[in-house]
This record gives sequence, structure tokens and C-alpha cells, in this order.
Amino acid sequence: MPSAETLEKFIGRVEQNAHAEAIEEFYTADATMRENQGPPRTGGRDAHVANERKVLARAKSITSQCVRPVMVNGDHVAIRWIFRFEWLDGSVTEMEEVACQRWEGERMAEETFFYDPAQRIPKKHA
Repeated sequence: MPSAETLEKFIGRVEQNAHAEAIEEFYTADATMRENQGPPRTGGRDAHVANERKVLARAKSITSQCVRPVMVNGDHVAIRWIFRFEWLDGSVTEMEEVACQRWEGERMAEETFFYDPAQRIPKKHA
């Protein structure tokens, strides 16, 4: 079960837009991620960091906000996030999602993101 201090540090890293660093610091070496009950992305922490860096390289700016309260039940944590990506081409993606996580001690082992897939379609900046 993650401590309250660990969760706050994790949330802080994401809100600083240090997404890849948050994965490096807080995920287990063999962590999995999945989106909307799709197949898990495997390959562990290093693969997730590399994927995150690829996505971030396409962004001009990112805003990440945790919407509280954070829900914790033992090893299970649910966090509601709002993200805004301004892409290099000038388009914008705004997403709201809930991340359901399973922690092993102070590191996250599994994470599933739930969101409306229609949000992923970038919109031209007005």
C-alpha cells in the first residue's frame, strides 16, 4: 500500500508534467498499463518511459491536474486527471480520465486508464 506521502509525490511529479520521470520513480520494473480495458501494454517500466517520451516529444506544452479527492483502498488507488496537450502542429487535445492503479508497497504495478476515446482527437486551436 502506498503511503500518503508517496501518493502526493507521485501526483506532484505528474502535475509538474514530469510524466516520464514519474514512471521511472514510482512504477515497478515489470509494471503494466492498459487503456479502456484494452490489452495490457507490457514491456515494463522502461518501455512505458520510452512511450511516454515519444508522446511528450510531440507536445509544445502540457497541463496536468489532479482532481481531488484521490480514492485509496489498500493497494488500490483511483485518481481523476484533467490533461491539456498543445501539440507542435497547433492542435489541442483536452482529456479527462480516471486512472485505476494497483500498488505493491511504494511502487505501482498496474494502471488502467478510463476515458472517452473521442477526447483523443486533436482539435485545431481557435
